[in-house]
Amino acid sequence: MRRAYSVETVRAAEAALMKRVPEGALMQRAAAGLAAACGDLLRRNGRVYGARVLLLVGSGDNGGDALYAGARLARRGAGVRALLLAPDRAHAGGLAAFLAAGGRIADGPDEVGGALDLVVDGITGIGGRGGLREDAVALLRAVTRDGGQAQSKGQGRDRTPVIAVDLPSGVEADSGEVHGEAVTADATVTFGTYKPGLLIDPAAEHAGALRLVDIGLGPELPEPPDLEALQSADVAALLPVPGAESDKYSRGVVGVVAGSERYPGAAVLAVAGALRGGAGAVRYVGPGADAVIARFPETLVHAGPPSKAGRVQAWVVGPGLGDGRWAEEAAADVLAADVPVLVDADGLRLLDPETVRTRTAATVLTPHAGEAAALLGVAREEVEAGRLAAVRELAARYRATVLLKGSTTLVAEARDTPVRVNPTGTGWLATAGSGDVLSGLTGSLLAAGLAPRDAASVGAYLHGLAARHGSDGGPVSAQDVADSIPAAWRDVRAG
Repeated sequence: MRRAYSVETVRAAEAALMKRVPEGALMQRAAAGLAAACGDLLRRNGRVYGARVLLLVGSGDNGGDALYAGARLARRGAGVRALLLAPDRAHAGGLAAFLAAGGRIADGPDEVGGALDLVVDGITGIGGRGGLREDAVALLRAVTRDGGQAQSKGQGRDRTPVIAVDLPSGVEADSGEVHGEAVTADATVTFGTYKPGLLIDPAAEHAGALRLVDIGLGPELPEPPDLEALQSADVAALLPVPGAESDKYSRGVVGVVAGSERYPGAAVLAVAGALRGGAGAVRYVGPGADAVIARFPETLVHAGPPSKAGRVQAWVVGPGLGDGRWAEEAAADVLAADVPVLVDADGLRLLDPETVRTRTAATVLTPHAGEAAALLGVAREEVEAGRLAAVRELAARYRATVLLKGSTTLVAEARDTPVRVNPTGTGWLATAGSGDVLSGLTGSLLAAGLAPRDAASVGAYLHGLAARHGSDGGPVSAQDVADSIPAAWRDVRAG
């Protein structure tokens, strides 16, 4: 499991560790890891000896890390220059070591001369606030040859590779927010532990490949972390597996209330996700019964209301439900049940906040950014820019487990547990109906007995992995995603 900690926690842990190790030891460990990562990248593109490397050095410890790493690269035969953005505040020890190793200082981009093999971003550290200053942006564009596009929209074809030190300069370490221009790195070498901004968009989009360097911080970090990302082994340990004496009822029955005359496909897709999600049976209630049975004859259908459909261990309500009287009554009926309920899509618009807050059973809300904005009464752009704050506020306000869908899907609880971020998402999931599949899949995991936070986290993980299977690098439909869930499940169990 990847764990991430706030800046305050990291600094406290570093301070505690520094009392027990020789002075400068942590920076030397960080510099060694950074130099190794730079060497690996340079070897992939050619060789270290004779490579041309430029350090962008700010006034903090990240600048010192860059200088010490530059000294190591210079001793290995690389031609290393440093641009000091604050010459009078550059790290004294790092600068001395850099010059002693043969590194050279450049007064500006014009002194660099010729093409570079690597740029090292040591402009700001984890304590940086706001975007890069205009002079830093101009400098970055000049030395990476990105024409002003790479730092905001991705890497240009001839752009010089960039490695960020601990965190791409210009992004917010604690929140994942990006206010203004920021470095877009090919890779980020972070020290001691991950920071939330490395795992949450929009900041995560700037980080590139992540490499964690162990500097001995682990014993000083408290439990629980601020953020965590499940890995395959964590998900495998949570997957429901039937025993020899299991039957369809003991494995859990999930009820699905979805679809309408206008959106019958939503019912089919939600049921598809549910059937592949680990529960023993699926009960469907809604106007799409004919379409559901035509596609999935194993589904148990009922005309409604949901409370009369038979026993279930969890409900899913909302995908394609519409907003008519039947939809309102069905949603209210489901929320009155004393079992976990997942609410998605149209169901979110029908929510009574007080009803959700006072339920005795668990509630899982699965909004995308627009739906989350409506629930919070803010602009969609505010949610997209501050995803971590939005998911925490939603969970607290509704006293529910919230799965906030998006480029990085986040799962938060009302109680004080780490927010989870899903690492398997892909842009190909931005297709009609994929959220319906996720709802059914997650609801099925709830019915199978997983705790709400685990069901949401595992559902998001499998959903993203299934999209990767179904896509194989190309466009994928929601039904393709549903059909690929068993393959994703097998991959996770196989390790």
